[in-house]
Amino acid sequence: MPDIHPSAIIEDGAQLGEGVKIGPFCTVGANVVLGDRVELKSHVVVTGKTEIGADTVVFSFSVIGEIPQDLKFGGEDTRLVIGERNRIREHVTMNTGTDGGGGVTRIGDDGLFMAGAHIAHDVQIGDRVIVVNSAGVAGHCVIEDDVIIGGLSGIHQWVRVGRGAIIGAMTMVPNDVIPYGLVQGPRGVLDGLNLVGLKRRGVKRADITALRAAFQMLAQGEGAFLERARRLGDETESEYVEEIVSFILGETDRNFLTPG
Repeated sequence: MPDIHPSAIIEDGAQLGEGVKIGPFCTVGANVVLGDRVELKSHVVVTGKTEIGADTVVFSFSVIGEIPQDLKFGGEDTRLVIGERNRIREHVTMNTGTDGGGGVTRIGDDGLFMAGAHIAHDVQIGDRVIVVNSAGVAGHCVIEDDVIIGGLSGIHQWVRVGRGAIIGAMTMVPNDVIPYGLVQGPRGVLDGLNLVGLKRRGVKRADITALRAAFQMLAQGEGAFLERARRLGDETESEYVEEIVSFILGETDRNFLTPG
């Protein structure tokens, strides 16, 4: 049976899985689904049409599933879906989607969202993503697996951040970031590759060498950035480089951060 503190408010209709723990002064809305062993520490608000996956822990004063910060929102039936084993720390806010963005904000598994982070409407976040203290991800962004977003950083709306990229602290990211990219500076600059992250994940030395050569070609090769990417795709045999090429040639609503 769920372990619910007497001061918590659980509205009729809320669905609670096995082993759920709800601490003092929490509020859980009527359309909320909490998976098995979800824990709400204290003073947590979970509202809207929100699903939280098993073994996720939400810390004090977080507000999960509130309506979007979008003046066009008119009360449409939209959702927030959070995966399993996430850690959502104090004062984090995550909003539901909008009709114009597909109607769903979606968070993957095994993420860490540190104190004060904000995840806006219609954002799509992959697995094992870390969003550090007071960073903000604006509406309609796509954050792929294994991304790290540094503290006090901001991701502009509609931006895509490719798998394994890292964003330095206090960085504004106005355009797309290639997979495995390293972005830093007050106005984000693509400053290299996330070599530390690649090595920690056990990527082979040959693949890292191929990625470094690919970055050099994107930075200094002949022609425009997209032309370099197409030429790179014709020449490479590395699956990691092919991933970067596919990302660059994919659909986007923004330009790219290009190597300096």
